[in-house]
This record gives sequence, C-alpha cells and structure tokens, in this order.
Amino acid sequence: MACKYLSQKVAQAIDQELMSSSGGFSIDQLMELAGLSVAQAVQKSFDHKKTPNILICVGPGNNGGDGLVAARHLHHFGFKPSLYYPKQPEKDLYQRLLLQCKNLDVPVYKELEQQTGNIVEQSHILLDALFGFSFQGEVRDPYKEIVQIFESTSKPIVSVDIPSGWHVETGPTEHVKFQPELLVSLTAPKLCVKHFKGQKHFLGGRFVPTSIAKKFEFDVPDFPGADQVVELPIA
Repeated sequence: MACKYLSQKVAQAIDQELMSSSGGFSIDQLMELAGLSVAQAVQKSFDHKKTPNILICVGPGNNGGDGLVAARHLHHFGFKPSLYYPKQPEKDLYQRLLLQCKNLDVPVYKELEQQTGNIVEQSHILLDALFGFSFQGEVRDPYKEIVQIFESTSKPIVSVDIPSGWHVETGPTEHVKFQPELLVSLTAPKLCVKHFKGQKHFLGGRFVPTSIAKKFEFDVPDFPGADQVVELPIA
C-alpha cells in the first residue's frame, strides 16, 4: 500500500482545510479522533496484561493534546497510563482534557523523579506526544531530558505523528536520532517517515473527506472493519 508523504507546508494546509468552514471540524474533534487512533494502535501492538504501565509524555501543544486523549482511551482499554506533563497550558481545551484524565485517577507528574522512584523506570511503554509536525529547532528544557531518555532507553517508544525532535521532512537531526518502535501517523504520513526504522507504522485518519484527499492529492487507504487505524508497510 503506497501512501503519499506530506511536507510540513501541505500538512499545515490540510489541517487548516479540515478546520475551515468548508471542512467543518473543530480542533476538539480532530484531537479526539487522533488520540483514539493512537490508543487503538497501542492496543493492537501491546498486551495490556503483560505491559500495562504506559507513560504518556505530553508536550505543550496539539500533539500533547492527542496524548491526553490517548491516555483516557488507554485507561478504558485496560492499560495503566500516567502522564509526564511538565508544562500544562492554561488554555481551556487542554485543561478539560487533563481534567478528564484526572477524573479517571490517571497520575500526573511534572518531574521524572518522584518519591516512589523514576517514573520512566516504572513504565513498560513510553508514548511520545511531545511535538508534532510544526516543531522546529532544538529541543529545550523541560523536554530535553525526556528526549535524551528516548535516545538511550530499551523500552518501546510509541511516537504520535512524528518522532519528537525530528525534522518533519528530513527526519533525524544531529541532536535527535531515536527510533520509536511504533509510529502512528495522523491524516497522512509525513516525509520524515522515510527514515523510520521501527517495527510498526500505523495511520490514523479515517475522518479525512474524499474531497480534501483529492484536493491535496493523497490517498486515504481502506481501514479494516470499524478500526480507526490501518497498518502501513515500513518505508
């Protein structure tokens, strides 16, 4: 199954189109669909009885919002999610998504080191929801430490849309080279996917109208059954 890979400019234009008056989607809807896709990809790839503890590393923007939604769904799927959320925006959308997690007793941490130990070491899976395709430049504090852990850990990493810190088009950089085990592209894969060497690549984007796919000249693959994700071959 061949898929077109999107540049940063085209990916941004598609998001704008989806949320325009002609597209009709709200940012809340897109985050909900994205986060559900991520959670389902995790559920398909890992056994919640053998590896229940999943640490969702949440960034300050929309990618982080996808992670918050994924945490809620993962809880309902039988996993035991916790949140590493060092910078928590005051924006109502993020506060509501965070409250939904807290209402499920999902632990929320601003620091990696706790009295009970290091939260990374206590986790079976790390979910990378720090930065999406709009990120540019070097990773800075307070996210630098967790990205460095991504570089060295033997724990499986799941990245949302792109591995955080990668260049959206050219992939790994001088400072960020980690390879997630699982990548969940959203809407359509980005150009950096050509450099992905992990185990599984899923696409979440069953919400994309045919008209938008035609306008931006990319294909929406067939999704099996009622699934919100479809597995793609590794590039």
